[in-house]
Amino acid sequence: MKLSEFRYTVAKSQIAKFPAEPRDSSRLMVVDRKTGTITNDVFSNIVNYFDKGDCLVLNETKVFPARLFGKKEKTNAKIEVLLLRQLKAEDRIWDVIVEPARKVRIGNKIYFDNNQFYCEVIDNTTSRGRTVRFSYDGNLFEVIQRIGEMPLPSYIKREPTELDKETYQCVFANDNYLASIAPPTAGLHFTPELLKKIAEKGVRIANIVLHIGQGVFEEIEVEDLTKHRMYSEYFEISRQSAEIINKSLKSKKKVFAVGASVVRALESSVLTSGTIKPNKGWTDKFIYPPYDFKISTHLITNFHPPATPSLLLTATFAGKDLLFKAYKKAMKDDYRFFAYGDAMLIY
Repeated sequence: MKLSEFRYTVAKSQIAKFPAEPRDSSRLMVVDRKTGTITNDVFSNIVNYFDKGDCLVLNETKVFPARLFGKKEKTNAKIEVLLLRQLKAEDRIWDVIVEPARKVRIGNKIYFDNNQFYCEVIDNTTSRGRTVRFSYDGNLFEVIQRIGEMPLPSYIKREPTELDKETYQCVFANDNYLASIAPPTAGLHFTPELLKKIAEKGVRIANIVLHIGQGVFEEIEVEDLTKHRMYSEYFEISRQSAEIINKSLKSKKKVFAVGASVVRALESSVLTSGTIKPNKGWTDKFIYPPYDFKISTHLITNFHPPATPSLLLTATFAGKDLLFKAYKKAMKDDYRFFAYGDAMLIY
């Protein structure tokens, strides 16, 4: 398949700028792969699609306010620095993306927080990517929490607010895994009350971690999908979570993956027996048609931007023709698209 087959156009008015309030009041499109039927529902009713013994798999990663604004030494030019990943904690070295990239070269220093500290560019990684070393001696994450902005995607045409630090975050995000630059957006629709209802129905809940990186923002650029390379992302699947998932698999129950990040972690940890192994490390797994999913039987997802890895994974799971039929219906029925938009359950 070619990338051009996964392009589409959605009206700007249907790109959500703010989340639904409350979270589970968002709409839910239910796509049945067996019958090809597509129905409209509300996310708070998703509990009705679970049975006792099913498994719900959540990604506990937490988003940090990774977008910093500083001033370049000497010229005071305003520079945006998007923190991607910490490479060496002891040396305060990070991979970042800078804008405007043409103004930022090796050896340049960018000052933050009224010149309290700076980062120095020590390497170029891509056209916009840089490796930097921070001068701050204390807990850099504490400063980032104070001066950083949540890294909302560029299609959300507004300035981030303090409220985004709460809403652009899943309610089940874990403080111990503060390392993502985007949430698993399918998880944004869950509330503590809804998760409690699901658990009370006898559904097993398994928590995994995959730190979402820069690939979430970027379109695929090669027409030949076999030539695309995903950015590697760190993930963890504990022994306890693997056992929870395997119980449902072995008893022929459903496994609901919440978002593409969960699917990628699970599919990177499959045993030859068709079960999950405890695992941690880095994955650059890129899923596109055709692909045989080994673990996830159902997918909870959002409406993704065109030509992105998440859209391709979702199209692979649902079937491309059925998914695009659903997207066409979503446009007609005035669904809200992308990160802060409505949800889809592929059954």
